[in-house]
Amino acid sequence: MSLSTAARLARRELRGGLQGFRIFLACVILGVAAIAAVGTVRESIANGLAREGATLLGGDAEIEFTYRFATQAERDWMETTATTVSEIVDFRSMAVSPDGERGLTQIKAVDGAYPLLGEVVLDPAIPLSDALNGRDGLPGAVMHPLLSGKLGLAPGDRFRLGTAEFVLSAEIVIEPDNATSGFGLGPRTILRRADLEGAGLLGPGTLYSTHYRIALPPGTDLVALQHEAETTFAEAGLRWRDARNGAPGVAEFVDRLGAFLVLVGLSGLAVGGVGISAALRAYLATKTETIATLRTIGADRQTVFLTYFLQVAVLALIGIACGLALGVGVPILLSPIIEARLPVPALFAPYPAPMAEAALYSALTVLIFTLWPLARAQDIRAAALFRDALGQGRKLPRWPYLVATLALIAALVGAAMWLSGNARLTLATTGGIMGALFLLVLAAFAIVLIARRARRLARGRPALAWALAAIGGPGTTAGPVMLSLGLGLSVLAAVGQIDQNLRNAISRDLPERAPSYFFVDIQKDQMPAFMDRLENDPAVSRIDNAPMLRGVISRINGRPAIEVAPGHWVVEGDRGISYADALPERTRIIAGTWWGEGYTGPPQISFAAEEAEEMGLKIGDEITVNILGRDMTAKLTSLREVDFSTAGMGFVMVMNAAALEAAPHTFIATVYADPDAEKAILRDLSDRMPNITAINVRDAVDRVSGLLAGLASATAWGAAATLLTGFLVLIGAAAADQTARTREAAILKTLGASRGRILLSLALRAAILGAVAGLVALGAGIAGGWAVSYFVMETDFEIAWLSALGIVSGGALISLLAGLAFAWRPMQARPARVLRARE
Repeated sequence: MSLSTAARLARRELRGGLQGFRIFLACVILGVAAIAAVGTVRESIANGLAREGATLLGGDAEIEFTYRFATQAERDWMETTATTVSEIVDFRSMAVSPDGERGLTQIKAVDGAYPLLGEVVLDPAIPLSDALNGRDGLPGAVMHPLLSGKLGLAPGDRFRLGTAEFVLSAEIVIEPDNATSGFGLGPRTILRRADLEGAGLLGPGTLYSTHYRIALPPGTDLVALQHEAETTFAEAGLRWRDARNGAPGVAEFVDRLGAFLVLVGLSGLAVGGVGISAALRAYLATKTETIATLRTIGADRQTVFLTYFLQVAVLALIGIACGLALGVGVPILLSPIIEARLPVPALFAPYPAPMAEAALYSALTVLIFTLWPLARAQDIRAAALFRDALGQGRKLPRWPYLVATLALIAALVGAAMWLSGNARLTLATTGGIMGALFLLVLAAFAIVLIARRARRLARGRPALAWALAAIGGPGTTAGPVMLSLGLGLSVLAAVGQIDQNLRNAISRDLPERAPSYFFVDIQKDQMPAFMDRLENDPAVSRIDNAPMLRGVISRINGRPAIEVAPGHWVVEGDRGISYADALPERTRIIAGTWWGEGYTGPPQISFAAEEAEEMGLKIGDEITVNILGRDMTAKLTSLREVDFSTAGMGFVMVMNAAALEAAPHTFIATVYADPDAEKAILRDLSDRMPNITAINVRDAVDRVSGLLAGLASATAWGAAATLLTGFLVLIGAAAADQTARTREAAILKTLGASRGRILLSLALRAAILGAVAGLVALGAGIAGGWAVSYFVMETDFEIAWLSALGIVSGGALISLLAGLAFAWRPMQARPARVLRARE
């Protein structure tokens, strides 16, 4: 028979409506919607960043220097190229209220041209220029409400920065270029650059950066201009950004989070695939006589296959279309709420790329999970005109379909690797899903076998015996329940374990090993007084200090560093560099030799061993570092063990003292003290040396924990979508099982069983399957959480038992609710009517 015959038969079958395909459609729609929604939000933010790139950056382009101002030649080039140039100085300091309260702040010192684009919105609503004029002879400043609230300041109050006094004129409502600042440990304060003179905050070696925002003539070629700047000032250590990507850090973060959530969404599609397969099997089981009749009148295997494949294709297309409409429509509908919560602009609209991505994933998933039951259905013979023939046929389809299924799985994984841009994460997610599915299949077989053997132990407990008989008997729904509910719970369990362990590492373990304070910008001549205050305090248990500069690794063995170690965090920005003569205390050399005390030869450098291995560095390599605009090339002579997890003092690079000690620099120090003494230490040191900046580790932990809470929330929503899909599959299994349970209830009623005992047996069956699914999911989630914590985040792992117990009890509860929801019909059925209708 031809394709046209199969199409005609499929059309006639579909006239009967969607009976038997509701769960099929629901699984497709939900899976597509979840992935399309994540992609739409991600693409909306990307387009918003592209549209507002210049505003977010604060200009058409920006040139940044580390711990220095532009030279006259660099400034002349900018003035010649641009229509307007704005200079900004960015650094950290301590704001001090009149009553002595102190708070870390990120200062932005601006000139009269700031902002080139956008507008700083203040409360009260006054122009920024008026706010910075000040009053009563004092310069003005504006603050983020978090900082003014912590210090107890209101507009009109005075406060101190370094040795200078300022008046708070207003609070910051909108800072147009705040997305370029990245993660900061302190809220923002904006003031005039000229008002910093005499404040003692920008001394030699102070840790600061300068940003030169430039407005360009219309039609300027940004690519050519960037090349000209980087070529003209090749040895200057400048960093260029422009309006093509005004907030690269934000864009990269959104892309990575979006890719991760799409992979979580693929877990939901896997769960939905189980439901799709189960729904199709149940539907085809009702079509046994139809298929056998078709075979009797001459239909071959191909015609049978195409008939039902075309039905599945039509319904899948409907499901994908509805899922895309839902996944794209909901974010657009909720765009005002989403935009209000986002720190960056977003342009919500239907975008083809995420829609195509979601459709591709869903189409491949539908094919993977429908080929098997369709291939088995075509093997029904003309003589198989009896009940349940599909379930009694061959278990495996023919080899071409097995090969096709494996090819489709490979295509799905390959597409995920390509579209997510993270092959390692994709393969790890795929392995986790496959491992969890394998464990759940084994658990389903195991619970069926255990239920059959345990019926003898349930003598005297009729409800339990009936529940075990239903689990271990023919027509059991253990497989679909375990797979659908178990995989959804596995994703949720893994997310819970990872989140809790990361929080523990930051909020509990880190403070136990971390210092109380980081002190930065300590001038060399201030070190004796600094050490004298701390060494004579019995509450201080340990003090570490070291000279510190900042530099950018520009070349490795004569090649650009970004080519040698592309994407590595060490070469993607400026890094702290220290120097030492003798080997510092608590320093362990892993390989090579230390230069030794008194060394005055050619520059040598010692590198953190783990980072060196990741970057492919070895003893004898030459590393060029740009420090204060000057390139310095040093030979790598030793590798050190550096543990950054303690939040203590650790430098990726340390050079010999003769190479750097003549350069302008400051010192940093870490102080370990009793919590009760911390405020007194901070007060005394900031009063004596107002230029130094103190970073409280506990405050930093709170800010990081807040960021993690947002990430965990986003991930949990993705996992919840997976669990919701599993719940739909569970409902489908319960609905498909309702006829068998109705007949079972009718027989039990005829034998004298009460409704309460029948209901208890149904509840026990659902709770047992849910609890077992929860236990298996817990094991898979703990394994996944350990793998991510140990191999990806490199933190210690400890089982979060509260989350674990919630997963197991949640599985039992969800299964119980689904079982009870479909218990009403069996409980209300009249035995005579049910048994009389049975052939």
